[in-house]
Amino acid sequence: MGIHILGTGSYTPPCTLTNADLSEMVETNDEWIRTRTGISVRHVSDGEPTWYMGVQAAQQAIATAGINPADIGLIIDTTITGEFCTPSMSCIIQRETKAVNAACFDLNAACSGFVYAMDTAHRFLMTDPHMKYALVVANESLSKITNYSDRSSCILFGDGAAAAIIEYAPDALYTSHLGADGTGAKYLYAHSALPRSPFVKAKREVECGDPDMQLAPQGWEYTMLQDGREVYRFATHALEKAARLAAEKIGFDLNDLDKVVPHQANMRIIETAMKYLKQPMEKVIVNIEHHGNTSSASIPIALDEGIREGKIQRGDKVCLVGFGAGLTYAAIIMEY
Repeated sequence: MGIHILGTGSYTPPCTLTNADLSEMVETNDEWIRTRTGISVRHVSDGEPTWYMGVQAAQQAIATAGINPADIGLIIDTTITGEFCTPSMSCIIQRETKAVNAACFDLNAACSGFVYAMDTAHRFLMTDPHMKYALVVANESLSKITNYSDRSSCILFGDGAAAAIIEYAPDALYTSHLGADGTGAKYLYAHSALPRSPFVKAKREVECGDPDMQLAPQGWEYTMLQDGREVYRFATHALEKAARLAAEKIGFDLNDLDKVVPHQANMRIIETAMKYLKQPMEKVIVNIEHHGNTSSASIPIALDEGIREGKIQRGDKVCLVGFGAGLTYAAIIMEY
């Protein structure tokens, strides 16, 4: 009861932000960033909308798959940085790709979003024999919600997009595990930029507000706030937990994995998680040095690059595993 990835695609803005560039904005330097995160450069949009980046990745995935866009029955987009409250990013991508017969909706699981969306698409394809293909798109412009005066977080994030075309494959290897720990929501969040309702009374707003996620300090109103220590502690165990629980569902031996494609958040997190999984780094697809953390786009960008560079071959047993704000975590084990 699995899936077959027919084609992938990715897009990163040509504008880049190097460690040297960041050292002119905040008190930091190249060596400090590289040794703690593994990042040297990240791509940032200098005007491309989030939906535009998603369209570029989607069109590439469709072309690689060699399918008629009209045969796509479902589009799921996973952005947390869309230009609009409504319509959904997926509807705009449908318009631009001419996937005229696709149902469309967006999904927010932060950095776990692509894995959540792939598993959701799998369930649609499995239960609806009339749905031929699904398009999953992850497109993020984290530069919109990054506070570039905070040296502990601004060094981490970049922009980009990636996409995959999938079909149902009844006899293919497949298992998944999706999870969350909402008690950790306070460790990584950004407030909505929606204007205040004219009916809101300030006292009532405070009384009913979330005590763990109050209005941000001045200058941080709509940017990410992160407790790096707590996120690190959660992430290293969450990656191992998601992969292990997915494997246990079908009695899969994790040592049989050919490749692991983790969320590209921090090189230290990836290395620690692989130690917990007892998997060698030689199996891991890593591109964080050139992209930074692109939230839900990070796993599919790494997947697409791994495929195009020949690091992932047909028949390989691959684990896609991530964690994100929420706090969410998710893993899929499948055959490429």
